[in-house]
Amino acid sequence: MPTTEVILIENIPGLGAEADVVKVKAGYARNFLLPHGKAYEVTPGALKKLDQLKAKRAEREARELNEAEDLARKLNKLKLTFTLETGGAGKAFGSITAKDIADKIKAELGGIEIDRHKIVLDRAIKDTGAHEVAIKLHHDVTAKLSVNVKSATQPEEAAAAEPTEEPKEKGYKARPKARHTK
Repeated sequence: MPTTEVILIENIPGLGAEADVVKVKAGYARNFLLPHGKAYEVTPGALKKLDQLKAKRAEREARELNEAEDLARKLNKLKLTFTLETGGAGKAFGSITAKDIADKIKAELGGIEIDRHKIVLDRAIKDTGAHEVAIKLHHDVTAKLSVNVKSATQPEEAAAAEPTEEPKEKGYKARPKARHTK
């Protein structure tokens, strides 16, 4: 298969970042990269534009790093509280997932969206107590988020431990047996 060299104009996952000179199959360059404006052919004129692309890339990476650091500061201060239903033995009926955490962050921080794939959870949170969750915002920046999970039945258990009234006995009313007819 013939290959050709192109200069990427934007990030393409699995191929490279902007201002990278990469070798790709000629058909991929001809049919996708060049018509969609994602790459230039390597020519003497395009090589002169390479410096502009590198400067643009450095500026974008610096901006992304600053945004990630600012967001990390906000997330490190944030404490989220979730409530889970639990059974009598303390086993949870459900779990807190990365999507739940992302939705709660969006609600708490006024619309700032975090991609759920950036939230590092080995498994969903199923037990009560305090948990620390890592959020990978940038390849150099990781935030630590404090998540507290409470049981929804704990207030009821506390109320049941201190009854204020005598429980009333409920009468048992026998139901008549059903008659089967043939």
